Amino acid sequence: MAAAKRIVLTTFGSLGDLHPYIAVALWLQKAGHRPVIATGNYHQSRIERAGVEFANVGPVFPAGAELKRMVRDVMNMKSGPETVIRRVVLPHLRESYDDLLAACRGADLLVTHPLTYAGPIVADKLRLLWASSVLQPSALVSAYDEIEWAPAPWLTTLRHAAPPLYRLVLGQMMRLVSSWAEPVRALRRAEGLPPAKPNPLLQGGHSPYLVLAMFSKLLCAPMPDWPPNTKITGFPFYDEETPDHSLDPRIGAFLAAGAPPIVFTLGSSAVMDAGEFYQVSAKAAEMLGSRAILLVGGEPENCPIARPNQGIGVFAYAPYAALFPKCAVIVHQGGVGTTGQAMRSGRPMLVMPYGQDQPDNAARVVRLGIARTIRRDRYTVDSACRELKALLSDRGYSERAEQVGNQVRAEDGVVHACHEIESLLQRGAST
Repeated sequence: MAAAKRIVLTTFGSLGDLHPYIAVALWLQKAGHRPVIATGNYHQSRIERAGVEFANVGPVFPAGAELKRMVRDVMNMKSGPETVIRRVVLPHLRESYDDLLAACRGADLLVTHPLTYAGPIVADKLRLLWASSVLQPSALVSAYDEIEWAPAPWLTTLRHAAPPLYRLVLGQMMRLVSSWAEPVRALRRAEGLPPAKPNPLLQGGHSPYLVLAMFSKLLCAPMPDWPPNTKITGFPFYDEETPDHSLDPRIGAFLAAGAPPIVFTLGSSAVMDAGEFYQVSAKAAEMLGSRAILLVGGEPENCPIARPNQGIGVFAYAPYAALFPKCAVIVHQGGVGTTGQAMRSGRPMLVMPYGQDQPDNAARVVRLGIARTIRRDRYTVDSACRELKALLSDRGYSERAEQVGNQVRAEDGVVHACHEIESLLQRGAST
C-alpha cells in the first residue's frame, strides 16, 4: 500500500455539498490516508460523528430567520447564482483563504469544491498538488452541452435554433460572471501570485491536474471543451450514518401498513423556503387516493394544517437511501444530491426546481425518461395530480427508472473518485 497522505477536502454549502466528501474521506481513511474535511463549523458535528477530522473554514452561515432569508435569496431562479457568489461567498474570501491556508500546511493534496474560491489560491501559494471537483454537469460550462440555465432558460432554445448565436451569448454570460471575480484577483495580487485565468470563478476553479466530475455518466457524457483531465466518477454516496435499519420505526410502520407511498421532500436547503409545497402535496395525494410521506424538515410551518387522512405520514427526516427504494414516486426540488439518490433508488420522480443547478438537473432526468418536471410557480393540486398520474400510470417511467437505478448502483462513484485521487498522488510523487 502507498504511504499515507494527508488530504484536505474543502467544500461549502448544504448536505448535498457535504455528503460526497464524507464518502470520499471515509474511503481514503480506510485506505490508510489521513483525510481532513475543511468547511464551515455548521457541519462540524456531522463530520466528526462520521469519524473524519474537521478543519474550520469560513464563512459561517447565519441562523434563524436570517438563514431562511439567505436560502430564499440563493434559491431565486434569476438572481440566485449572483447572490451566492457575490453576497455569500466572495465577501468572506480573505477569511476563507486564511483558514484554508492553515488547514493545508503539511498536506499532500487539496481537493476543492466549485464554491471554494480560496482553494486554487491556497494551492498556488503552498505549491500544493490540487484536484478540483464538481457535483453536477452544469458546473462544467460547455458550448456543446444542453444546459438549462436557471437565470436564462431561453438559452436552451437558442442552442437548437442558432448554435453560433448560442455560443456568442454564452460567451457574453461567462464574461459577465468573470466581472464578479475582482476579489479573487485582488487576493492573488496581495499574495504575490500571478494573475488567475481569464475567468477565475469558472475555468480558474478547475485544476490542471485532475477534475473529478462526481456525478453519473447517465446525466452527461464528456464534452469536447471540458478540462482535459476531467474524469466522470459516478455519484459518491454517503450512507454510513443512515443504513437501512436506521429508518425511524414510525416510518417503518407506516411503510408496512399499505402500498408504497409517494414521498415529497425538499432536501436540506429548499425545505426552509417551502411555501405551500407540503399543503398542496398532501391534497394532491388525497385526490389521487395515494399514500404519501412528507419530509418537512425542522420547520413547524411546513406541516399541513390538518392531515387529510391516515394515508399521509408527516416526518421531519428520513435517510433517502433507506426510504426512496420503498416508495412509488419521489417528488423533490432537484438538488443534485437528492437527484442522485432518486436515480439510485430506481424509482421515477417529479422534480419541482427552485434555482441554481436544479432546473438543469431536472431537464437531464426528464431526458433520461425517468422523470417529469413542473415549475414551482405552477405547482398546484391539479398540476401535481396530473403529473403524478402520468408517472404512476405509465409503466415506461418505472421500467426505465429501474434500469437507471441498476446502472447508477454499478458505477461505484466513491471508489472511482478515490482511485483517481490516489493516481494523482502517485503522479505527483513521481514528478
